[in-house]
Amino acid sequence: NASLVLNPGALIFVDSLGSFSAGASFIIPRTIYLDPNSTYIAQPINHVGTPLTFYGNFKFKKNSPLSLGFGLYNPFGSRVEWEDDWKGQFLLREINLRTFFYQPTLSYKVTEKLGIGIGYIFANGDFSLRKALPIQDSLGVYGEANLSGKATGQGFNAGVYYKINQKFGLGLNYRSAVKVKVENGTADFTSANAVSQYFQDSTFNTQLSLPYMASIGLGYQLNDKIKLALDVNYVGWKSYDSLKIDFTKNSDKLADVASPRLYKNTFIARIGMQYQLTEIFCVRAGAYYDQSPVKDGYLTPETPDTDKIGITTGFSITFKKWLYIDASLLYIEGLKRTDTNIETQFEAIYKTKAVIPGVNIGLKF
Repeated sequence: NASLVLNPGALIFVDSLGSFSAGASFIIPRTIYLDPNSTYIAQPINHVGTPLTFYGNFKFKKNSPLSLGFGLYNPFGSRVEWEDDWKGQFLLREINLRTFFYQPTLSYKVTEKLGIGIGYIFANGDFSLRKALPIQDSLGVYGEANLSGKATGQGFNAGVYYKINQKFGLGLNYRSAVKVKVENGTADFTSANAVSQYFQDSTFNTQLSLPYMASIGLGYQLNDKIKLALDVNYVGWKSYDSLKIDFTKNSDKLADVASPRLYKNTFIARIGMQYQLTEIFCVRAGAYYDQSPVKDGYLTPETPDTDKIGITTGFSITFKKWLYIDASLLYIEGLKRTDTNIETQFEAIYKTKAVIPGVNIGLKF
C-alpha cells in the first residue's frame, strides 16, 4: 500500500489482513537547451527512466492494532546525458544517480480514529558522472573525466493519520533527509600524453544530500462515489549547498571540486479526485504545481530544473475483491527558464517536459 511512503500512520487503516503490490513507471523526458546568443540548440539523449515500487503489509489478525509493512521504492534519481561534443561538454556529458529506499515499517492504531507509524530507511544506489577535459590530444579529441561509485545512507519516515469523522481524514508525514555517501569511488581520466601525469586514475569521495519532506494531506468523502484530496509538501532542498568531490590524488591541474549549488526549500501543492463509476471500476484525475529548488544563477546542465505543472489521470479495476490493477498517466510541463551560472558564466535557456505512464498490480487477502 502506498501509505507506507505517503503516511505510515494510515497503513493500519488498510481494510484487509494483508496486501502486496508491485508497480513501475516509465519516465519519457524531453529537454531542450537554447543558446541565448545564437541559434544553437542541443537536446540530451533520451533515456526512459523506470522507477519501481513494491509494497507489502500484514496484520496477525484482521482487528489487530498493529500492522507490519515493507516498502521498496526509488524517490530520487535521474539520468541526463548530452552529446559528447555539445557546447557544455566541459560542464557535463552525463550524470546518473539511482537510489533505492528499503523501508521496514510499523503502524499502530492508537484509537479507532488515530493511527501512527514509523519506518526505517536504508538507501542504496549508484552515482556516475562524465565530463570533458579542456585538453586535446594530437587528433583534436578532448580528454574526459569519468567518475562512478556506490552510494549508501540512512533515514526514517514517520506519519500520523486522524479520521476526523466519516467524511474527513487528516494526515501529517515527515520523511527525513538522507545523506548518501560515495566512498572510494572510481575516478578514471583520459587525457593527452603530455599532461597525463596530472590526471592519474584514482579514487574519490563525495556526499549527496537527499532532501527531507514534510507533508500535510486532507481527504474528503463527498458522497458514495466521489473522494477529494489535497496535499501540500515542503521539501528541504536547502541541504544541497554544494557538489563536493574529494580526489585521493591531486595535482596542479586536478583539484578537489567544490561547486556551489545553494538550493532553496520549496513547496509542492497537489489536488486529486476519485470517482467510483461501478463497484469494480473507478477513475482518477489530479494536478500539482512543483517549485524548482534551483536559484537564479545556479542552473546547471546536470539539473536544468524549472517550475513544473503536472496533470494526471488514471483508473483502477478490482477483480473478485482480491486482485486490482491501477493505471496512470502523468504529463509534466516545465516552465521556460533563462539563466547564467555565476560560477561558470554558462548561459542557457531550458525547456523541459515529460510523459510518465505507470501501472501497478496488487493482491489483498
